[in-house]
Amino acid sequence: CIFYLVLFFLDTIEDDMFFFLDVKVPMLFFFHSYLYQPFFLYMESKEKDRQVLEDFPTIFFLFRNLSKVFFFVISDICHNFFFGMAEFLEFFFDSQHEWDKYCHYVAGLVFFFLSRLFSAFFFEDPIVGQDFFLANSMGLFFFLTNIIRDYLFFQLEGRDPYLDFFFWSRYAKKLFFLAKPENIDFFFQCLNELIFFFLHHVPDVLFFLSRLKNQSFFYFCAIPQVMAIATFFFCYNNKQVFFFFVKIRKGQVFFLMMDATNIFFFKAIMYQYFFLIYQKIFFLDPSSNKTLFFIASIRAMSFFCGPMASRHFFFPIYLSCAIFFAALSWQYLFFFTKATEEYFFLGEN
Repeated sequence: CIFYLVLFFLDTIEDDMFFFLDVKVPMLFFFHSYLYQPFFLYMESKEKDRQVLEDFPTIFFLFRNLSKVFFFVISDICHNFFFGMAEFLEFFFDSQHEWDKYCHYVAGLVFFFLSRLFSAFFFEDPIVGQDFFLANSMGLFFFLTNIIRDYLFFQLEGRDPYLDFFFWSRYAKKLFFLAKPENIDFFFQCLNELIFFFLHHVPDVLFFLSRLKNQSFFYFCAIPQVMAIATFFFCYNNKQVFFFFVKIRKGQVFFLMMDATNIFFFKAIMYQYFFLIYQKIFFLDPSSNKTLFFIASIRAMSFFCGPMASRHFFFPIYLSCAIFFAALSWQYLFFFTKATEEYFFLGEN
């Protein structure tokens, strides 16, 4: 929780459009030193989440009372994380190397330090907190769904997201040009190539999850990944990305959370969604052959347990039933209430 609040400080600074760069950049570069100043705060922000800036001494008090091992882990990530974000405040990515570096700072690095925290708690083996490469892939895989889902947001605002510039710039001069009817083929080519690129993290995700022993940490890691693969499936070759904010249905989220209980079920979910993506492939798409080859290799890896066998984690059947009936009750109550409101509304008119 403290780790989240400390990182939320950065997010608030970065999102505040009233921050001038001559103020924002030094704050990002030197934030790790503020962790040692018990009365540091910032009162000039106009951001809606500015309370985290104004009440930072409270966070600091809790932070200083952590065990030394956690104190130094969080301080270390702040030094790396804020330095990296300041570097990319104004930057266009024209190469995959620069893209990978940015994604590492905003997602991979965070997940790596989360893994270090869980290892420091002795919930997981030391290798979980030491394997930077796998933890980096875990962070990138679910972070990259935002790149696709935010397309409409950027389009409505009339600005180009610099995040995946080196991808879409090969298909259009401006990102919103891809939404024009005459460019629909280029949009699908760009979209499908992005998804193909993102899917390359799946083998690392499988290997990382196969190492986990703690049930809570497994849920924490696995659920965002199954949400990500479901989102990739929904987006693949889907023109709705033009017109709607892409979001998987609540019922689908519920069943994914219920099913992602151990590495074997997780592999089954991945196998299923790769098969569904395979069915949506347009074979005249330039990236279709690469996607087909990659899916074939991943489906084999996901279906067979092989060396990635992990501990058995099973969801109690009584708890599954309770959650299921609670969800049904909520849905019934929601639709009943809505129908009642519409009935009275029509009656008044």
